[in-house]
Amino acid sequence: MTSPRIAGNRRQIDSGGSEPDFELRPAVLVGETADIYFHRSLSVLRDEQINPVVVMDFVPERSGILCGIKEVKALLNKVLPEGNLGGCSALLEGDPIDAKEVALRIKAPYSNFGLYETAICGILSQSSGWASAAHNIVEAAHDIPVICYGARHVHPNVVPILDYSAVIGGCVSCSTALGAKLAGVTPSGTMPHAMILCIGDTVKSVQLFDKHMPPEVPRIALVDTFQDEAQESIAVANALQGKLRGVRLDTPRERGRVTTELVEEVRARLDQSGYQRVEIFVSGGLTLERVKEFVESGCPVDAFGIGTEISSAKPNNFTADIHEIDGKPLAKRGRIPGVQSNPKLQPLF
Repeated sequence: MTSPRIAGNRRQIDSGGSEPDFELRPAVLVGETADIYFHRSLSVLRDEQINPVVVMDFVPERSGILCGIKEVKALLNKVLPEGNLGGCSALLEGDPIDAKEVALRIKAPYSNFGLYETAICGILSQSSGWASAAHNIVEAAHDIPVICYGARHVHPNVVPILDYSAVIGGCVSCSTALGAKLAGVTPSGTMPHAMILCIGDTVKSVQLFDKHMPPEVPRIALVDTFQDEAQESIAVANALQGKLRGVRLDTPRERGRVTTELVEEVRARLDQSGYQRVEIFVSGGLTLERVKEFVESGCPVDAFGIGTEISSAKPNNFTADIHEIDGKPLAKRGRIPGVQSNPKLQPLF
């Protein structure tokens, strides 16, 4: 049973609209995050006054969903002289990509951007890995919305990029304020076990949540802290008297995790008590395989909260290669000299 109130808000991959406000840290702009050999090579080229116009292509190791292009655009807009911006083209944010397909092409004097090869590859590799993992989950979930809960599994400095990438991959929302701002969505979250434990009672916790939270915050109760999930679900539904949006099941592995049978029982008991409109959110160590299991069984889940399956995704490693120097085809051994056509590329600026 998919809730139309959630499914109707599903965010599609969007390549248009206003540009996200990426934080370009000074350390990146001055090249302190670059591989040291780029500093050394640029020093040599500068001292010898060698600065050819090169065409450099960035390609992924495997197929997936492209993410990070808008952040790269923001970086290039900072470091490339205005006259060189026209030499940049790329696929769109959220586009499907094939292995070894040119996703980004830069044509500019090498000294203007060579220092940033490390950063550009890193942005595209990590972001595309996260977006692709989110996409796979969203595809498996079909019409059931997916929310990214992966922030606690990565360094806080990259949390907004993780959340943004997950939304590009198809997640309807994410758990952090900064990530949601970057992605242009409203952050999503219920309540932690910590709050319920501090208050000492699930029903009282939900009542106090309802008392202090503004009306636009959905009333979604976590119902696996003290008692049976179905029992707590009915208790909080009774207490909120029609204001309960949903319940979240997050049963830990030690208690058998959230299973299809548990969801079906909670759904049946809520329905029997007259709470057919109360939704069921499922989280807690969900993998791609487990999401498929829920969906294929027809389990009445209204939304999935996914953490590690997105946050721990393998990066889709991007490599960068020069294919032309001062208009002449040239490349290292193993690469084809000359600019290879990709009609899908669009001007970046």
